[in-house]
Amino acid sequence: MTKIRIFLKRLNLSQRFMLASLVILLSGTVGLGEWVGQQIEEGVIHRTAATTALYVDSFIAPNLQELAQNKTLTQEHTDILNRLLQETPLGQQIVSFKVWDASGRVIYSTEPSTIGQVFPVEEGLLLAIEGEVTTQISKLQKEENLLERAKQSRLLETYSPVRLGGTNQVIAVAEFYQTVGDLQKEIIAAQRRSWLAVGLAMLVIYALLAGFVRQASDTIEHQQIALQQQVNQLTELLTQNESLRERIRRAAARFTTLNERFLRRFSAELHDGPLQDLGLALLRLDPVVEQISPIKPDNGSVKDDLDVVKSSLQRAMEEIRSLSAGLGVPQLNELTLPETLARVIHVHEQRTRTNVALNLFSIPDQVSLPVKITVYRLVQEALNNAFRHAGGREQQVNVGYQAGQITVEVSDHGPGFHYDEGSWWDKHLGLIGMRERVESLGGNFHVVSAPGKGTKVVANLSLEGAGEQDG
Repeated sequence: MTKIRIFLKRLNLSQRFMLASLVILLSGTVGLGEWVGQQIEEGVIHRTAATTALYVDSFIAPNLQELAQNKTLTQEHTDILNRLLQETPLGQQIVSFKVWDASGRVIYSTEPSTIGQVFPVEEGLLLAIEGEVTTQISKLQKEENLLERAKQSRLLETYSPVRLGGTNQVIAVAEFYQTVGDLQKEIIAAQRRSWLAVGLAMLVIYALLAGFVRQASDTIEHQQIALQQQVNQLTELLTQNESLRERIRRAAARFTTLNERFLRRFSAELHDGPLQDLGLALLRLDPVVEQISPIKPDNGSVKDDLDVVKSSLQRAMEEIRSLSAGLGVPQLNELTLPETLARVIHVHEQRTRTNVALNLFSIPDQVSLPVKITVYRLVQEALNNAFRHAGGREQQVNVGYQAGQITVEVSDHGPGFHYDEGSWWDKHLGLIGMRERVESLGGNFHVVSAPGKGTKVVANLSLEGAGEQDG
């Protein structure tokens, strides 16, 4: 079995199919040949029996008509039967001949010793009594075949009903035995011809099938080669695309880090440059206002203008200070992700005097710096929008981690709005900024909102491909 399995595994699909087809066709040929041979044998036997039965009806039955009134034959008819069975060509082919009545008694026989004996009524005799001609090759095992069995091992046994002239009434049954030598030769010759015809037909079918399968196999092989080439090309393109995608992610992460460094530097420049100059101007402006008031107390317009200038400079300082604080993020390198989230929420609560609920669900401590920067900016901008548009009502930040992905949700219970994916993005720079930050790291971003239902900002960030994690 092992060798057969190894042999089958070495064959390709078409060879396996042809081998299976050969086995099936051979099995079918053998089965069909056996069936055809059996049909031929039965046909030859029945033809021979019909010929003999016709002989009985034509020559023997007229000499048995007296059995309609008598239970025995006259000597005259007995002598006529003896001559017919001895002198005619067909009669000479008959090895043994008997005439039966319906009770199983032998009325006439070529073996005089059996005349008058009664034997069990067998199936063939019973069917003949009912009007049917039956025939078979008998192995002579019945009680009545004692004498025939001494001469032959097998004989063709035929039962033919004898009818009353002009009627269908069966008055006796003629049984005769013939040798099977010539009959067997005829059967074998016919079977050989049938086997040859069946074999040639199956051979032609197998040849046509082999040609078709071979052509189909060649076509499939060519298609498999072409498909494999396409798969290889597609695999190569996918590998290249994945490499490019990875390079884009790394570039986006580096850009995020560099952008934050630039914003931090710009924030420091604002704080150390224009903000310091404005502070110095305000300090120098206070003495001028104090000196003008006692010198020219009636010059109210000048004092008012100076007050306006002072107020404008103070507002400018506050705005620049706020911008400077918002542009730069704190040093996040040494902070864990939970500490980063706590920092951005604390800054928002201090600036807006509102409360924010923070819920963390098994998030990792260490993630890459680009991820921490993105999460910081996302929460910062989403909370600013919640404060600006919803008054900071029930602000909540939920952060979870599952299967290598961080999910950040920032929600409020404000008035909400009719959110339309197509019309809102181009009008709100805050939403655009949040989406681009998230998508630059390979994540996805969406907004859930409806009038009276509040607003929820949801971002999913994969930790894979987002840069090296902090140690």
